[in-house]
Amino acid sequence: MTRPLREVSPQSQPSETLDPQNWDDIRAQGHRMLDDMIDYVATIRERPVWRPIPDVIRAQFRAELPRRPSELGEVYREFTDFVVPYATGNVHPGFMGWVHGGGSAVGMLAEMLAAGLNANLGGRDHIPIDVERQIVEWTREMFGFPAGASGIFVTGTSMANLMAVLVARTSALGKSSRQHGIGEAGALMTAYTSKAGHGCIAKAMDIAGFGSDALRSIAVDQSHRIDVAALHAQIARDREAGLQPFLVVASAGTVDIGAIDDLTAMAELCREEKLWFHVDGAFGALGILSQALAPRLAGIEHADSIALDFHKWGQVPYDAGFLLVREGERHRDAFAAPAAYLRRETRGLAAGTSWPCDLGPDLSRGFRALKTWFTLKTFGTEKLGAVITRCCALAGYLEARILGEPRLELLAPVNLNIVCFRYRAADADRINGEIVVNIHESGLAAPSTTLLDGRLAIRAAIVNHRTDVRDIDALVSAVLEFGARRAAGDDLPIEGSRLAV
Repeated sequence: MTRPLREVSPQSQPSETLDPQNWDDIRAQGHRMLDDMIDYVATIRERPVWRPIPDVIRAQFRAELPRRPSELGEVYREFTDFVVPYATGNVHPGFMGWVHGGGSAVGMLAEMLAAGLNANLGGRDHIPIDVERQIVEWTREMFGFPAGASGIFVTGTSMANLMAVLVARTSALGKSSRQHGIGEAGALMTAYTSKAGHGCIAKAMDIAGFGSDALRSIAVDQSHRIDVAALHAQIARDREAGLQPFLVVASAGTVDIGAIDDLTAMAELCREEKLWFHVDGAFGALGILSQALAPRLAGIEHADSIALDFHKWGQVPYDAGFLLVREGERHRDAFAAPAAYLRRETRGLAAGTSWPCDLGPDLSRGFRALKTWFTLKTFGTEKLGAVITRCCALAGYLEARILGEPRLELLAPVNLNIVCFRYRAADADRINGEIVVNIHESGLAAPSTTLLDGRLAIRAAIVNHRTDVRDIDALVSAVLEFGARRAAGDDLPIEGSRLAV
């Protein structure tokens, strides 16, 4: 019969600490793990970008709940055997499918340090909070925001965009909407983005209670930028119909081709119409660090809020999303929720008036700021900007290769670092889809696909600081080789080593 918990004496129980019996043993294991991961990154070109996962490997992760201890070395062996070889692949320079940053050894080490501190950045008075505040100030400086602007780390831009919608909602309806809901007034409110805008904006409108139908998708021009005249006309029509426009979301680097909306014109329109002006700058906003790209972001300094990911072009390890808000007080109005257990004091660990939990939905928050702080301090914004510039130069090189090859077709303008193209063939959609899958399975590269004007495109997004000309040449060679074989009806896979350049 189980004894009641109150009758269990801690003196009668053996020590249940999770610290090791021998610190030298775990130190030795830790050094091995660190050396192995540094070797993994240093020799990443020797590995496939991605490889199919065999059923026997997946079966390893269908095991029963472990109830008894295992040796750390044995658990680590499973990690090296069953996890490392089948990762996403975005550390590899041949990964070009989605806008994933490549991370860095510096960021990896910082993540280890953050895990050792195990700090909760929901609030209270400890230096990790000041590290995050330092990043807020640096980000404010990057974008020319005024003193008093606020910022917070989140998982990624999808969350940052949702939070921006919530800040705009509270700004438009007042703080009482947090208690009473959006009500009849909220049911009339409308928001606007382009047809090239990210799908997370519609999801944010859904979660915020407006419904995705309240988001107007505005036409784009030939460069895939929002048609500002069409935006203005839609706002006028909605006002005439008795609706209440409240938010415009601009794109600084659209997901399909990397287009940047005319931010200056949109900022002026929002100022005239008294609308919240938010910029979804998931990866493109950090183009502000590049001397070559910064002029294309003119007008971003007038935004009411900006969402971005340091884990993309900032090369910080996942995850490190960020929301910056021009008026910190409006940001706090949307999220601050005083509670007895969050009481602020003038002294002690509970000191401080503004805690990060006042600026978002999370009370439990990891130390994302540390790896970002290490990255910015170690490399500096000039070097990070040079990496961004080079990514775009490589995209230009890929564009030139495509334009110089009759068997390939460019499907969209190359605005930043994203190139959309395909192999010319009958039944091109099917064949190009097969080409991409074959390239993935070869392990040579990892492009993705998208649809542009109803046509399937091979999409190469160059984000990794390790990517070089040889990786672009390898991708082109693979597309041509697989394309020729698929067009000829040959379904046999091609070994990636045969295509290496």
